[in-house]
This record gives sequence, structure tokens and C-alpha cells, in this order.
Amino acid sequence: MNQSPSVHLVFVYGTLKRGHSNHHWLAGATFLGRRLLRGGRLHDLGLYPMAVLSPDQQAVIHGELFAVKEQGLARLDQLEGYPSFYDRSLQTLSTGETAWVYHGCPAQVADAPAVAFADWDTTPVLHY
Repeated sequence: MNQSPSVHLVFVYGTLKRGHSNHHWLAGATFLGRRLLRGGRLHDLGLYPMAVLSPDQQAVIHGELFAVKEQGLARLDQLEGYPSFYDRSLQTLSTGETAWVYHGCPAQVADAPAVAFADWDTTPVLHY
């Protein structure tokens, strides 16, 4: 799917995924399937996870890809506390697609354990 100025691809890995507590924030978005992000680590902050980007391409995060309109991205920014709590940046997924990813910094997850199998509350899809 090509991105246009009014449609954005967003990779989600925690409470925004289907069946989770904040998925309703993606109302009106189009689910594009499960995806894999290389170069990130997922940490368990208790009620939600936080991704931290890494130069290690063996570090992966499993998640879901959605196409959202401009207003949807603005709503997600509000939920994620962007840019004061979460940052967001365009990242290339293992499929070659470029998507927005909300992430934190290493100091925010210093005492947080890694998420098992790099997949928040879901059975991972292990295709590397």
C-alpha cells in the first residue's frame, strides 16, 4: 500500500493491537496484517509495552500494521503522549514497507524486562 499525505502506515505492538484495551483508538483504520520490525527491542512496563530502537538487526518486534488517516495519526499521537512521552519515527519493516513506530528511549526501560518472544500478549509469528 502506498502512503499518501492523508494516509499513514502505523506499526503497533501493544495495547493498540486487535483485541487489546486501546484498539478502539484505531477506529476507522485498515488492518493490513501482522508484521515484523527489525532493529527494536520490546520492554514490559506493566500495563503496556515500550519499544526501543536498536542498531541490532537480530533484535525484532512482532506487531500489526494499520493504515490510518491524518486524523487517526493525530489521535494516536494524543494517546501515546507524542512527543513528550513516546517519540515516533518512520521505520522500515521486514517486508520493506515504511511505517510510523512509537518508541521510547533506553532510560525509560532501564528497569523493565524484555517482552517474551518480542510479542506483546500474542503468540508470535516466527518468520525471519
